[in-house]
Amino acid sequence: MVFAAPNDALARAEGVLDADPSPWHASVAHQVIGIWQRDWGDMRIALYHLRRARDLAARAESADREADALAALGVALVHAGRTQQGLAALERGVARGSGHTRARVLFRRAYARWVLGRHREALEDVRKAIPVLRQAEDVIWTARALTLRATVHLALGAMDRAAADFTAAEALWDTTGQEHDKADAVESRGLAAFRAGDIPAALRLLDEAEERYAKLGTPTFMLNIRRCEVLMAAGLAPEALAEADAAISVLDGIGGQSTRKAELLLAAARAARLAGDAHTAIARADMAVRLFAGQRRMWWETHARLVLIEARVAAGRSSGRLVADTAAVAERLASFGAPAAPEASLLAGRIALDLGWRADAERHLAVAARSRRSGPPLARMTGWAAQALRARAAGSGRGVLEACRRGLDVLDAHRMTLGATELRARATAQGAELAMLAQQAGLDSGSPRRLLVWSERWRATALSTPPTRPPADPELQSDLTAFREIAARAEEARGEARPVPVLEREQRRLEREIRSRTLHLRGDTPGDGHRFDPGRLLQRLGDDVRLVELAVLDGRVQVLLCGQGRVRRYEAGLLAEAETEAEHVQAGLRRLAHPGAEGRLPVVEAAGRRLEELLLGPAAAHLGDGPVVVVPPARLHRVPWALLPSLRERVLSVSPSASGWLRARETEPPPGGRHVLVRGPGLATGGAEVPHLACRYGGAVVLEHADARVPRVLEELDGAALAHIAAHGTFRADSPLFSSLRMADGPIVVHDFERLDRSPYRIILSCCDTARFASVGADELLGLVTALLPLGTAGVVACTAPVNDAAVVPLMLALHKGLSEGLSLAEALRDARAALPGDALHQATGWAFSAFGAA
Repeated sequence: MVFAAPNDALARAEGVLDADPSPWHASVAHQVIGIWQRDWGDMRIALYHLRRARDLAARAESADREADALAALGVALVHAGRTQQGLAALERGVARGSGHTRARVLFRRAYARWVLGRHREALEDVRKAIPVLRQAEDVIWTARALTLRATVHLALGAMDRAAADFTAAEALWDTTGQEHDKADAVESRGLAAFRAGDIPAALRLLDEAEERYAKLGTPTFMLNIRRCEVLMAAGLAPEALAEADAAISVLDGIGGQSTRKAELLLAAARAARLAGDAHTAIARADMAVRLFAGQRRMWWETHARLVLIEARVAAGRSSGRLVADTAAVAERLASFGAPAAPEASLLAGRIALDLGWRADAERHLAVAARSRRSGPPLARMTGWAAQALRARAAGSGRGVLEACRRGLDVLDAHRMTLGATELRARATAQGAELAMLAQQAGLDSGSPRRLLVWSERWRATALSTPPTRPPADPELQSDLTAFREIAARAEEARGEARPVPVLEREQRRLEREIRSRTLHLRGDTPGDGHRFDPGRLLQRLGDDVRLVELAVLDGRVQVLLCGQGRVRRYEAGLLAEAETEAEHVQAGLRRLAHPGAEGRLPVVEAAGRRLEELLLGPAAAHLGDGPVVVVPPARLHRVPWALLPSLRERVLSVSPSASGWLRARETEPPPGGRHVLVRGPGLATGGAEVPHLACRYGGAVVLEHADARVPRVLEELDGAALAHIAAHGTFRADSPLFSSLRMADGPIVVHDFERLDRSPYRIILSCCDTARFASVGADELLGLVTALLPLGTAGVVACTAPVNDAAVVPLMLALHKGLSEGLSLAEALRDARAALPGDALHQATGWAFSAFGAA
């Protein structure tokens, strides 16, 4: 019962002990309590009961009972970090048992050896056990043994064998009532999906397993560890770190398994390193190494040493000793058959290259490069990264570009299995090194056109295809409706100065549910194999339009000026200095949004001049007189480009990529030309421009007051030619896809917009902070505007900073005047800025708005 109904089994066992049982029955009861405490409680209590079970079994003079108790005790001792004692108990159990019981003990010894990382010994034991368990028609233990064998196969990279064993085990579990074991089987299938590269399926299965465990009231720290692995592969390292640290805290609080604590520390170390926190990674990895060493878990200790070295390198350390240590780790991992061996060889080669040790680097990189031909996507990418570094060391620019192309193709195929925009964007971080190597090779070649191609190869790729549309999921719809209602109630309570902690907790819970469901979506859009063609771009630009693409290499901005049939390169300033200056500008614009701050205007204008020097450099003098399209890197998304002197009076638009600008330019407006005007609640001006616009656009759909409810707004926006939304905007840096616009019934969020069949051809967001984004992955942006661009929107006007509501009204009216005269968004916005009063308040308002896309 202990793995079918754990808490009921615990109560029954305690009842047996209260009834003055025989030694045999008392041994069983103590063993049940010991197993419960071992897996879900305090290890000290577990060891007490399991030792009692062993002693009582000896008094009962039952060899098989004693063997069974010794097996349970041995596993507990291993989990407590007492490896030698645990293995000795298991050896005695194997010697005492016979037949069917001995096979069960062999299974437990195989499990202990798997925990210790002794995978080949574990396979030997489980292979001996399975035929005996099958012959005895022991369905439960056969299913357990098959699940364990599959898990060991996964650790050794034998995917097909693992899949066969998982399938056979699942068929057996379906015939039993072992609910905890069934949950474990679902968790194991999640692990298999992850190893096969199917992250959405892995997340879905692990969430399902968690729900099953929760119904049983049995926490499982192995699930936390596995979810951390998947989250890291999905680019969600900060979340993985938070989950690992929280699980460690719980485990410490109950006095749980030492082995699981070590594994959680290793997961936390990996997550911290990926999150860019090298010092936390070093601290966690060092603790993990010491714990694994004390537990005599060489396989695990070696993996922890690899993470420790990676963290030290990330912290800026480099030495010959590190090369030797990493090479030793790589050799040991290879001897274990561990899939992480190529990663270690790549690291050894990278460190050797940094030290100028060419021969050593070539030796290690050649070993790592072997993995490029087979295995899961991220392992193949490791191999291609090694091959690219080999080619660079050999001075072969062509070899570098070929390796980078092949590696990024692998990652492209992997990304397209992900349905959620967030996962697609974050997954690009896996290709950051390849993209950087290719761009550097493009720069070294002296060909600006080649650098442009590689700058585009890995820029804003998450926007290249629409996200997978969520299915008609009633639970998702229900969660979105409930989220909206709770958020609206919380906003109302804040306005009345009433406490909102309960509402905020419920809102966060619903956010987690919604996000979880969207992350489960599997990609349904195959990659189209499209490659950026600079010739096509230059043809579209013609002689008048200039496209300025900013690439960043070694921390310096490289300006690629496209137009008049050619691509020219100019070198500008340091990215870090530009980011700092952009933050100063944002602070200045926030001040200028309030009357009485006119004295800040010269300061903001001076900052704009400095930004131009840092971002455009000498290219500013070669922009010509026509329209300009700026394609900035993700880290410069908050620059108010219209503030730069050479761009201030131009027709100016911004695009996440040149490819995105081309798509927007070639997007056809929808038939019918429907106009939609939306006015949300709580605006200082009441959305004063909307009534005027309703008069300008006779027959426009006007949604305001009670009509401005999210379902109706989404219905009218779908397929509209032009939409104007006047509403309060909120950007969520912590969760950008919950950035929102406030409607009558609560917020409309990015997840809502992603359900549109086609977003409006042109959309004007007369709202604060609607053009703010989160920079994620290699060079990706998540936010409201970027959610609209892949869904059919060719042009957006949005705001990068808080603005004065009253000053927005004349800007919007002037903008729409231009649109009604047949101008593009960028042209109309340029003229609207010029038509504003010349005071600081209105100038700052004009600078804060940008036109995105090409409509």
